[in-house]
Amino acid sequence: MTQDTSEENNRIERSNEAKDDHRYVCRMTGREDGLIGKYNIWLCRQSFRELAPTIGFKKYD
Repeated sequence: MTQDTSEENNRIERSNEAKDDHRYVCRMTGREDGLIGKYNIWLCRQSFRELAPTIGFKKYD
């Protein structure tokens, strides 16, 4: 992980913590739209699709 990526992640985490009007951003991309916040995940739809198998979610047909 590069220093730039680490700083970007810290900035996004701080922005999520600082929001008191219930607006959040994706932890990976910084997007504000299409967020999945259940279980305090806070990932956009695209990031969730990429990470879902690694964090234990299974796709059912």
